[in-house]
Amino acid sequence: MELVYPWVLIIGIPLLIITILWKIKRQDKFKSGSKVANTKYVTNMPYYKKIMRKYKFLSATIKVVCVLTIILSLILFARPVSVDTIEPEKYNRDIFLCMDISTSVITINKQVVQQFKKIVKELNGERIGITIFNRSAVIMVPLTDDYDYLLDTLDKLEEGFDSFGENANIVSLSDYYYNYAGTMEGPDERGSSLIGDGLASCVYGFSNLEENRARTIIFSTDNDLQGTPIYTLKEAAQVCKSKGVTVYGITTSLVRNEEDFKDAMELTGGNLYQSDSSTTIKDIVENINNREKTLLKENKKTIKTGIPQVPFIMLVISILVLFVLNKRVNL
Repeated sequence: MELVYPWVLIIGIPLLIITILWKIKRQDKFKSGSKVANTKYVTNMPYYKKIMRKYKFLSATIKVVCVLTIILSLILFARPVSVDTIEPEKYNRDIFLCMDISTSVITINKQVVQQFKKIVKELNGERIGITIFNRSAVIMVPLTDDYDYLLDTLDKLEEGFDSFGENANIVSLSDYYYNYAGTMEGPDERGSSLIGDGLASCVYGFSNLEENRARTIIFSTDNDLQGTPIYTLKEAAQVCKSKGVTVYGITTSLVRNEEDFKDAMELTGGNLYQSDSSTTIKDIVENINNREKTLLKENKKTIKTGIPQVPFIMLVISILVLFVLNKRVNL
């Protein structure tokens, strides 16, 4: 047990002791002599002696209980607390949505975002991030368990995809640029829709890759490469495998080189799914949940919990005892 305000006792108890000693010293002045003359006959009576013994006992008890009541009050003012140092542990997975936002994938991006919102709602406790890419990759949301923020970002992405299509006349262009800002950095000759680079960049969005954690990427693209990447899709998949990252691909029926795409996903321990399949979400969530969770240790925390119950109950009992004793003395 610790006290939040120990100075209350440090100051209060010495003052209490000084007060008691001063009171005793004042009483010593009246020990000799007699306050009333010719009382010897009464004071020698057995009944009188019995009453006086009872009176002195009750008076002494009242003084002791008064001191105890004051001490208990000081303890309550000092706020007793129990102090526990804990190292929170929770089992968790890290998941990234890695989304190709080149123009060839506009037709499925809105559907992917809608599906991913359902995936977010199906998971519990996972840290989730969002990366988008075209010629270059941008982390829109770093790994977080703030699902409200994630869903808000996904809503903005969905609005941005609307602004590119038939609803462009009623949606602000700022929504469109929100989706694509930063994804066309680099020399023009590199082209666009650099699939392997997008996936490889996403891998390094995970923190502490040297640690053994359960990591997953949900990767959406039509695999329509339109440039010269640093990493091919297979090379990026090998990077994922070497870092212990499982990749689940989501694609469209217009996918290019589907067999190569599927082989790359399976190389990481994942699989390839069609965006228009009714079981895509269910299958991906089941696969993620079947993977072993990783134990994460958070920073140590010191928790202080107030424990006034015992001194408070004792104080209440002391006050009740004082009332009873005082009544007995007055009788």
